[in-house]
Amino acid sequence: MQMAVRTWLASLLGLALTWSITPAAMAASARPAQVQIVKIDAGYQLLVDGQPFRVNGAGLESGNLEALAASGATSFRTWRTEGGRRLLDRAREHGLMVAMGIEIARERHGFDYDDAAAVARQFARVRREVTSLKDHPALLMWVVGNELNLDGRNPRVWDAVNQIAEWIQQEDPDHPVMTTLAGFNPELAEQLRTRAPALDLIGIQLYGDIVQLPAKLRDSAWDGPYIVTEWGPSGHWEVPLTAWGAPIEDDSSRKAELLLDRYQRYIASDHRQCLGSFVFLWGQKQERTPTWYGMFLKTGEATAAVDAMRYLWTGAWPGNRSPSISPLQIDARQAADSVVLAPGQSYRAAVSASDTDGDTLQFDWRLLRESEARSVGGDAEEVPRAVPVRMRADGPGMLQFTSPRRSGNYRLFVTVRDGRGHAAHANMPFRVEKLPARP
Repeated sequence: MQMAVRTWLASLLGLALTWSITPAAMAASARPAQVQIVKIDAGYQLLVDGQPFRVNGAGLESGNLEALAASGATSFRTWRTEGGRRLLDRAREHGLMVAMGIEIARERHGFDYDDAAAVARQFARVRREVTSLKDHPALLMWVVGNELNLDGRNPRVWDAVNQIAEWIQQEDPDHPVMTTLAGFNPELAEQLRTRAPALDLIGIQLYGDIVQLPAKLRDSAWDGPYIVTEWGPSGHWEVPLTAWGAPIEDDSSRKAELLLDRYQRYIASDHRQCLGSFVFLWGQKQERTPTWYGMFLKTGEATAAVDAMRYLWTGAWPGNRSPSISPLQIDARQAADSVVLAPGQSYRAAVSASDTDGDTLQFDWRLLRESEARSVGGDAEEVPRAVPVRMRADGPGMLQFTSPRRSGNYRLFVTVRDGRGHAAHANMPFRVEKLPARP
């Protein structure tokens, strides 16, 4: 497929390739930025006001913009336009640009793309949202919908996306238009080629399977520009499970290691088609656990994932780093051992943590019911309720606790704080059931 790539004055290309736009320049501008994707011998180049721009960013709607800018990011993405002007104003203050998400109804939530009236109402709403924000100087591009292919069967969704993209290009020729996709494959690529050719680029969202990105692009014969619009730790659907089906979450140190490796191998390495990425998530959310995808705790502390992205974006580690942590164990057994405990009995949990800056570490423990959520695509989930049990600290990283008396599935969490705005975390699922008597 030949994507709609907007042209720029050829005489500017030589200059553009030797300069990069700075946050100060973006913040000082009071007019809409002219954002273009140009095709060059080496592949594709994103230009903002004629200067090369690399998308180094994160998914964010209500997170810490100050920390994002201080970490060397150039931009962030949203999933909807709600509160968009205020967010754009804040982005401009910090020298950041915004890939503005536009909420598009999903078939898996019951929207019918064969309903012409409903599609027309959505289109009218999108036009109002775009018109209200298109002239803001912090706007980078438009993101029409999020993972509309996830559990979707009706290809007419791409007709609707194409209609929106064509209209935006007429009303706002200064900002590219994209959509984001859950994974990528030849069938999806062909639907986009035939039904949504107006898109300027696409967003591809992969987690553990980002290792397959080069093969997915090759197998789909996709030669257009793209951004990796979501990536991060291994997804809860990709990791090993306990014997009763509980996903085993990596600790925060392991997640940071994966970010470093995946970015260098599969994002920064593509100089031809990849225009950058948005790591997920510059904030906190409940999705299977309260810690799985967020790079911050609910209480605001940054984890090692934030340190890793700062290093990737700037080449330097922060002056004070987050603690490191090892996998959590219960009675010297790990999550992969599918640990089953007897009800109302005493057990010992242990974790090892350290801090390169020598900060004093505080260990906080809590026990939650295992999540029963089966949502997909990041749909809202309730945080499982806390379970009151007897707990007693037995030294740094050591805990004596009494297992719940009620049979069921649980998860023990430990959070390690350094008192300077940083934290590490680990958790371990276990099951409580009456064990057979020993012979």
